[in-house]
Amino acid sequence: MNSSELLSKVRKIEIKARGLSNNIFAGQYHSAFKGRGMAFAEVREYQYGDDVRDIDWNVTARFHKPYVKVFEEERELTVMLLVDVSASLNFGTRVETKAEMAAEIASTLAFSAIQNNDKIGVIFFSDRIEKYIPPKKGRKHILYIIHEMLSFKPQSVKTNIGVALEFLGKTQKRRSTAFLMSDFYNRADFEKPLQICNARHDVVGIRIYDPLMVNLPDVGIIRIHDAETGHEQYIDTSSRQLRMAHNKYWTEHTTEINQMFQRNSVDMVSVATDGNYVTALRNLFAMRG
Repeated sequence: MNSSELLSKVRKIEIKARGLSNNIFAGQYHSAFKGRGMAFAEVREYQYGDDVRDIDWNVTARFHKPYVKVFEEERELTVMLLVDVSASLNFGTRVETKAEMAAEIASTLAFSAIQNNDKIGVIFFSDRIEKYIPPKKGRKHILYIIHEMLSFKPQSVKTNIGVALEFLGKTQKRRSTAFLMSDFYNRADFEKPLQICNARHDVVGIRIYDPLMVNLPDVGIIRIHDAETGHEQYIDTSSRQLRMAHNKYWTEHTTEINQMFQRNSVDMVSVATDGNYVTALRNLFAMRG
């Protein structure tokens, strides 16, 4: 798309994402994603039932009666979007491509984050780190992120999710909430990096898929092209056996992904390119609230 089309698309996504974050997700996001810990607020006199471990012994000694430290939730978060930009995300047979759906979801999460005074950063990855946008606040920063998501051209077509998770661990020393956005098309094992990363950070998986990947239509002989390997072949979709085998492959792969996330206590939602990501995000927030 040319520059004017790109700006129009950025503006359109901004309006939609801001509307959703203002009207639908405002409270749910806050309760679903907690702050990074408890921060000291003040001291007050000890009251019956207070935890003796909270006694401030210096203040107690000064006033000759017990005082306790009062803590409150430290609300500010760092939110990281780990966005798969490999070639398989450019696929789409319905309303939009997986990459376009990822951009809308990421934008909605970003506007929800800044409403809560959170910083937001992005890691674009393929089988390497394609681009890193350090966490910052503000509308201008989010518009830059949306622009990059719509226009960025990766160097590689392949995928390595483990690389992105390892990079997150190296760059974010303090705990963050990390949304891992991918179609999880590549069956390469990334369980160990996921496990290590989730021990330090709050990782959330968002799987974006095209409905065609679930059920092949009966449209006769078609040519299929694997965007990540370059492999091409013709298949006969009128074969019921082939369509059943394709669906079986999808179901088994989906089960593998779901079980891996469950084993490692990582929340995940799936969104089809012709589906309602608003419902999916609401379900995610409700699950964590």
